[in-house]
Amino acid sequence: MPTAHPETIAEGILCIDTGLYRPGLAACYLVRSADRLAFVDTGTEHSVPALLALIERLGLSPEHVDYVIPTHVHLDHAGGAGALMAACPNARLVVHPKGAPHLIDPARLIAGASAVYGAEAFKRDFGGLQPIAAERVILAEDGQSFDLAGRRLTFIDTPGHANHHGCILDSLTGGLFSGDTFGISYREFDTDAGPWLYAPTTPVAFDPDLWLASLDKLMALKPSAVYLTHYGRLDAPERHVERLRQSIRDLAALALVEEGRDDGARGARLRAAVGAHLAASARAHGVEYDEARLGELLAVDTELNAQGLEVWLKRREKAATA
Repeated sequence: MPTAHPETIAEGILCIDTGLYRPGLAACYLVRSADRLAFVDTGTEHSVPALLALIERLGLSPEHVDYVIPTHVHLDHAGGAGALMAACPNARLVVHPKGAPHLIDPARLIAGASAVYGAEAFKRDFGGLQPIAAERVILAEDGQSFDLAGRRLTFIDTPGHANHHGCILDSLTGGLFSGDTFGISYREFDTDAGPWLYAPTTPVAFDPDLWLASLDKLMALKPSAVYLTHYGRLDAPERHVERLRQSIRDLAALALVEEGRDDGARGARLRAAVGAHLAASARAHGVEYDEARLGELLAVDTELNAQGLEVWLKRREKAATA
């Protein structure tokens, strides 16, 4: 379940641990301006009761929620969107046009997630997905701003991790809600060298060239900070972006070694290669966990990154023979 003690990370912004897998793995954010509220990302369906309880603790009600804004429709970011919208009668869903159909009718999203995680794990970890009425959905355009009692939240189209990904620029703090576009940086991996970042190449739309272009687009905005879903506030993003760029390049290069070798064992080789690469990168950053603990902390991302890289290879191979 989500944490009972959300953290204020900037003026009017609460970081909420959504309780997925372990503490400190996934967050969503509540933005407040006067008595108006917006959620950026939602966590899973399991997260929603705690989000509603938080609103009540603030002395407000679900009627004060104006916007629910998933950065993209992967379930750790948008799985709770339908349940949250059902509870917040005045809210509008702001979402990338390519992601909207999957939240209006989540059947394909449920099927795809069940294939990635397994049906039992999907139900255990994510609950279900409630459909959202199309008339409550805003198809966000690149650069479109949404007013939250005078505070502007601007949608920035950022493909690369997913083709339906957008980041949100907050006018008050100058920070960016980055979803997965600015990578993963778990606080357990902070060292004297600072935060350790790596790219999540989760299925199914990894595109390294588009991702690198999206990072250039974000950095041109000169954000004061990025608010990561995985996990928390990261200051001075200009100091860290090259590490993320290199992670994207490294993972793409690792996958390309396997291009054309779809022999049934490629997935296992990719998992081993991704796991070894992430562990070596963490060690080089000064992370000192023993091998077992390091593998435990990286297990989910190793599996999902490997799956995403294999999907990318299959897409490239299909395009080459078309």
